[in-house]
Amino acid sequence: MEKALEVRDLKKYYGPVKAVDGVSFYCLRGQVFTLLGPNGAGKTTIVEILEGLREADSGEIVFLGKPCRRIGRAEKERIGVVLQQTNLLRRIKVREMLEMFASFYSRTVSTAHLLEICSLEDKANTLVENLSGGQRQRLAIALALVNDPEVIFLDEPTTGLDPQARRNKGFDA
Repeated sequence: MEKALEVRDLKKYYGPVKAVDGVSFYCLRGQVFTLLGPNGAGKTTIVEILEGLREADSGEIVFLGKPCRRIGRAEKERIGVVLQQTNLLRRIKVREMLEMFASFYSRTVSTAHLLEICSLEDKANTLVENLSGGQRQRLAIALALVNDPEVIFLDEPTTGLDPQARRNKGFDA
């Protein structure tokens, strides 16, 4: 099976502090891969580098078969991200937000399909500020899927989801 992502000897320093010190790993297409470790181990920094939010000091990333020093715009078109906490626009309807995010990408999933798979069909015309915490988290997941990503990063995506919603849509790992 083809590698979706490979990291070789990744390093990141914040002044004299080694946040990431020579990390290497890979994950295959279709595979769920989890970074585990104690607080301060560099997990967030690694993920931020892979999402294109930070730049590594050294090391190599092979993204979908293409070596790259950093994750750039072309790679970001193929990535979906669900942050642990997402600040969503509040005075916009759910459907409008999905359509707005879709306008940022060349390849997208239909709004109707995203509403369905994230159990938001009945909230399509609801302002984001009127959603419950779990509904906002489901919207964040839908937004991460809007560009039909080949690689998706999930930072505690079930935070705020009720147990029934987690089971219904397969969000339990």
